[in-house]
Amino acid sequence: MVKSFLKHMILFFVMVRIFSSCINVKHAAYFSDIKDTAININSSNEEGFIQKNDILSIYITSLNNEASSIFNNPNTLSISNTASNGSTTNLSGYLVNTDGNIQIPIIGTIKAEGLTKKELKQKITDIILDKKLLLDPIVNIRQLNYEVTIIGEVDKPSVINVPNEKISLLKALGIAGDITVYGKKNNVLLVREINGKREVKKIDLNSKDFIMSPYYYLQSNDIVYVEPNRQKIISASRIQQLLPTILSALSILAIIFTRNLW
Repeated sequence: MVKSFLKHMILFFVMVRIFSSCINVKHAAYFSDIKDTAININSSNEEGFIQKNDILSIYITSLNNEASSIFNNPNTLSISNTASNGSTTNLSGYLVNTDGNIQIPIIGTIKAEGLTKKELKQKITDIILDKKLLLDPIVNIRQLNYEVTIIGEVDKPSVINVPNEKISLLKALGIAGDITVYGKKNNVLLVREINGKREVKKIDLNSKDFIMSPYYYLQSNDIVYVEPNRQKIISASRIQQLLPTILSALSILAIIFTRNLW
């Protein structure tokens, strides 16, 4: 009797495993519709807009190093920033305040929100030249807190710091350990803020069209959510439904073994 019961229990667990592991292979692959080809792309990354709470490093130089130094010391904000690997670095730069402004010594208050770094660079250069503060100024701007967030059905949900200010969605997913077999590659959700508006875009990573889309590269503060597929939901639901049955079966098995011992 015990052997028969064990056989039925083993068969039961095997069937549960089989049904909970059914994955659509086509939807599990990236770019399942792509063939060998050469694709012409614009190699330049579309530059994002500066937003409130961004931290900018602004360094101004010219032929007169002494005259230039006053613009670079001090940068007005110093904070600690923790990377996804756990390391901590100190960021020193200009905080874009709640009004969307930054304040640079001598130059004064400048509206930065809504501009690209290229546009802000030109704006600062024009002010310096108009006020005749420097001759042939060179303005360099970097965003110090450039980061993207990857959550959902990935191996390692992460907040990823991007020092070079350029990262593709595929690379970000790679850093996060890739999408699990239970993640929907054909329905990845991207949340992006542009000039105070929140944009939500669904991306199909099974399609070759993604390679040419404006969402191939992420922008600062983008949030990527990988939704669980139907198999994951069914599997989780089935386990919850079967758990009482499994516990009851184990209890019965324990009673049978106990009686046999006696």
